[in-house]
Amino acid sequence: MSASAAKVSKKELNSNHEAGDEASEKEQQEAIEHIDEVQNEIDRLNEQASEEILKVEQKYNKLRQPFFQKRSDLIGKIPNFWVTTFVNHPQVSALLGEEDEEALHYLTRVEVTEFEDIKSGYRIDFYFDENMYFENKVLSKEIHLNESGDPTSKSTDIKWKPGKELTSRSSQAPSKAGKKRQHEEPESFFTWFTEHSDSGADELGEVIKDDIWPNPLQYYLVPDMEDEEGEGEDEDEDEEGLDDIDEEGEDGEEDDDDGEDDEGEDD
Repeated sequence: MSASAAKVSKKELNSNHEAGDEASEKEQQEAIEHIDEVQNEIDRLNEQASEEILKVEQKYNKLRQPFFQKRSDLIGKIPNFWVTTFVNHPQVSALLGEEDEEALHYLTRVEVTEFEDIKSGYRIDFYFDENMYFENKVLSKEIHLNESGDPTSKSTDIKWKPGKELTSRSSQAPSKAGKKRQHEEPESFFTWFTEHSDSGADELGEVIKDDIWPNPLQYYLVPDMEDEEGEGEDEDEDEEGLDDIDEEGEDGEEDDDDGEDDEGEDD
């Protein structure tokens, strides 16, 4: 093959390669455009599904209300139900000081109400008997979500009795439950009613709404871990005592056997 023929073949190869690359790029671009179209259809279905799910949630939220009411009436027959429930909940108990726990002994009823459209927010109401800490019969906090999902909140102003304002005390002694779960002294539980600057981090409200409210009985019935640990220690001590008795008995038997052997030799 002549040099000129070789050059022509190289040019043809390069040309074919470039043409192949252009075709490949065109196919990829077309594939990307088709993927985008399919993804738009998926997104449209997801939006439709969200709307349908919201309608179902709204329907069943209304259906649940009579049962929530019946449950609240029954809970009212159990003394200290709500304070026990909060103390047994690991996240809530970490926020409780001793005086918070004392104040929550006057808590008789808790209600969580999601707004009718559900997606715009919720309200939590705490009902109290007459107590030594504040004048209010009901303390409420509302969390509102705008169209973009950004939260704002508002709550009841607590009318503290003289010398009883728990939120002004920078440090309380942790409650028994708090001592088990943390070493730092907690802020007052009631500070939650005054915090509005960072509603996005309102973990307490979310815990009460999504974890406790659906089934508070499961936390009311949680046994006290400290009592369980104490029982376990007692059982260990009892077992150790029995082991000691057994060892002493075995030692005594060995001594008796040695004595009998000595007597036999003397005879």
